[in-house]
Amino acid sequence: MNMEGIEGDASVGGAARYSLKPTRINNEDIIFCVDVDPESLVEMKTAGVTRLDSIKQGILLFVNCKLSINPDHRFAFATLAKSASWLRREFSSDVEATIAAVRALSATTVSSGQADLTNLFRMAAHEAKKSLAQNRILRVILIYCRSSMRPHHTFDVNLKSFTMDVIYLHDKPAPGNSPQAVYDALVEALEHVSEYEGYIHESGQGLPRTLCRFMCMLLCHPQQRCPQDDCDIPKALAKKPAESGTEGSVVVSISQ
Repeated sequence: MNMEGIEGDASVGGAARYSLKPTRINNEDIIFCVDVDPESLVEMKTAGVTRLDSIKQGILLFVNCKLSINPDHRFAFATLAKSASWLRREFSSDVEATIAAVRALSATTVSSGQADLTNLFRMAAHEAKKSLAQNRILRVILIYCRSSMRPHHTFDVNLKSFTMDVIYLHDKPAPGNSPQAVYDALVEALEHVSEYEGYIHESGQGLPRTLCRFMCMLLCHPQQRCPQDDCDIPKALAKKPAESGTEGSVVVSISQ
């Protein structure tokens, strides 16, 4: 934020008064890009629920919450196999259109191997120009599911024109995979293209509620974000201690 008009005020003990230059917060165009590799069909810890099932629920949660905040945000959808392709290119604020796009998400039966993000970045950069012309900003939310296949790209950035967030769902580390190396590649890709502060969240726990928590954390607008390292949400819940002298008083901490 830019500050101007800083001046001291002796009447309040010399404390400075600040006035902030108004900043326009733009409506968002958001592209969800969902990894549809067979690893998206890995079961979560909830019986009968796959990663893709949880991703669909998480997207619907995000869209409904985002539109409750501002009904002028818009959404489009893409899938990632060997490379990215459009599922629904037209941006829309219509919830029914989102539901139809989510229902159309399906996984491939054969692994695509290493994912190339180049086309996703090209698609986003092209759409970002159109969004900018309408005084909007563009964001990509990539949901990636491969535990041993590092994504790559050959996208040359001349001007960072969109923001990128990543949710990475993976298996626990084991001799046959390398989720840390995949995570590092995703961080590198995010930092390469993201205009505003991009967030990345990962989980190998297989818990649907963890994905929903990540989705809620991504609701924050890119133009209003602090650095991810400074983000201290969600807060841990704690039971208030009983009054002093009460027998059997305990403090219970519940981690998310």
